[in-house]
Amino acid sequence: MYAIVNINGIQTRVTPEATLEVPRLKGEPGQTLTFDQVLLVADGEKIQIGQPYLKGAALTAEVVDHLRGEKIRIFKYKRRHDYRRRRGYRDDLTRIRVTSITA
Repeated sequence: MYAIVNINGIQTRVTPEATLEVPRLKGEPGQTLTFDQVLLVADGEKIQIGQPYLKGAALTAEVVDHLRGEKIRIFKYKRRHDYRRRRGYRDDLTRIRVTSITA
């Protein structure tokens, strides 16, 4: 069984008991969150597709912790013009554990 869910603006494929890293969510570690923007649920041969979302379908997940992602480095360079710029950033992420998918 799996589902495609819109979590914080990003469509993500999830399975029960999976651990995901998604963009930062509000919620403390140990708190339970519910996402109701489920686009698709597949259970074996049975597939349900929403237009755009499935009515009555939801995903329940538990917040594990908050973390920062790997450093992304941006380097701009123009040859023969003495132009070099270096920048970088780290995403704020939330690690969640999917507890159940209801359809």
